[in-house]
This record gives sequence, C-alpha cells and structure tokens, in this order.
Amino acid sequence: MRRRAARIFSWLLASACLATAGCGSPESSQPRPAAPSERTHRVFGEFEVHFNALRTDELTPEVARAYGIERSANRVMLNVALLRRDADGRTTPVDGAVAAAARNLNGQLKNLEMRRITEGPSVYFIGEVGISGTEILVFDIEATPLGAPAKYTVQLKREFVAG
Repeated sequence: MRRRAARIFSWLLASACLATAGCGSPESSQPRPAAPSERTHRVFGEFEVHFNALRTDELTPEVARAYGIERSANRVMLNVALLRRDADGRTTPVDGAVAAAARNLNGQLKNLEMRRITEGPSVYFIGEVGISGTEILVFDIEATPLGAPAKYTVQLKREFVAG
C-alpha cells in the first residue's frame, strides 16, 4: 500500500509541476511585442531593398507634417529604401527608382504613387493608400537602384485594421 501511495504522490507532484510550469512572475506574463511575420528586406547581390508599411496615424504629427503625409487610421504608408552593401558588409543609401502597386485580397487595385524623399544622405520612397475596415494589402514593389544591373521585385503582404 505504501508503494502505491508513493506512486500516486509522485504522479500528483509531477502533475502539479507541469501545471505550474507556465506560471511565472508578473513580469513574465506581460505581452511580448509582435515580431514581423515576414521579412522586411531582400538582398540582391550588392544591393538591398528595404520595405515596410504602417498606418499613417502611427507617425508623429511632426513627421507627418514634415513629409506631407496625411495622418489617419484609414491610410497606410509604404516606405522603401535602397542600399548598396560594401565588401565589408556596411550599407550606404543609394538613389534609384521605385514603383509600387497595392491590391487587397479581393483583387481591388489601390491607387499608390511613390515619391522620393531625401534626408541628408538617406533616400526613401513613400506612397500612401486608403483602407476601409480590415484589409490585407499586397504591395508589389519594383526597385531599380542606380548602378544596378536589373530591376528588382519584392512583395509585401500585411493586414491593416482601419480605425
């Protein structure tokens, strides 16, 4: 009987340990920031194309005003940057041309005109598009860095919820 009681006690102890393994201090129960679900840059030989999209109401009023961007929970901004990678791995901004198209999963095309922004040595290409409700947008991006042997294409798919 003692052997059976010892086995039951061991089983209960093991079960209790497993049940509380996910519990922790209040600090560990805090939500973690979300990681990007897909990459936000692609490497093409010595060139890199960096891209991201976000709702424009996430920009500070000062940044939006400085670049002529309408802050709204119903607008999304696509941002693209072109970089050249040196032999030692360092990157430097490079000018070029960027065109992009946006569509939702229903195949509806969204008007998106890219414009060039320079800030010191950095060069960015931004475009804005409207959204309604919850939409998953697919951005098809064509980038041609100065000095590149070809046009590079990348795609970004992201879900947005309008405010």
